[in-house]
Amino acid sequence: MLEVIDLECVRGDRRLFTGLSFELNPGELLHLHGHNGSGKTTLMRAVCGLIYPTAGKVLWKGEESRRLGDDFNRDLVYVGHKNGIKDDLNGSENLRIASVLDGVPISEQQAWEALAKLGLRGHEDLPTRVLSQGQKRRVSLARLLVHRAPLWILDEPFTALDSAAVELLQSVIREHVERGGMVILTTHQEVSLTRGHERQLRLGWKEDGDV
Repeated sequence: MLEVIDLECVRGDRRLFTGLSFELNPGELLHLHGHNGSGKTTLMRAVCGLIYPTAGKVLWKGEESRRLGDDFNRDLVYVGHKNGIKDDLNGSENLRIASVLDGVPISEQQAWEALAKLGLRGHEDLPTRVLSQGQKRRVSLARLLVHRAPLWILDEPFTALDSAAVELLQSVIREHVERGGMVILTTHQEVSLTRGHERQLRLGWKEDGDV
């Protein structure tokens, strides 16, 4: 279980949120809402440990995530606004390197299979600099197919995807939740995410923190 307790984040001289608390249990998805600048990305990065909150703490399985270090990182997949891929490497190389960093090395065959499932068959060995933005996004999202981390944190994962890829990613997310996985995501697109167990959190409203 993930617990966020009395979290506060400040950017510059602006307090994005304070006293923010929620929990996420296996088999649940938390959909973040809020206008641009309301703190959605900041919250996600704070949960991941990529930035330190001004106050509060994040617990994973009852332990403070910061103290767990790599044990927490192995249970987590974060896909942010940027794809986090190297332009000079092909899709397969990018995915295999990401998998090593995630602590779950995969074979070249596994990488090719994951990329093919996301619609990149025939593009696996091309330098990613020649791919479209949607194809680059698919390379980044392929991590979800090879890393069985229980917690996924996805910041606008549907950006640059065509309708077929959006539908496929929706099914991948639904299957993860149905297997008992946990997801935190934000998206401006109207998508069908789960068949239940979906919760909402709105930032930038008076009821910040109410889930």
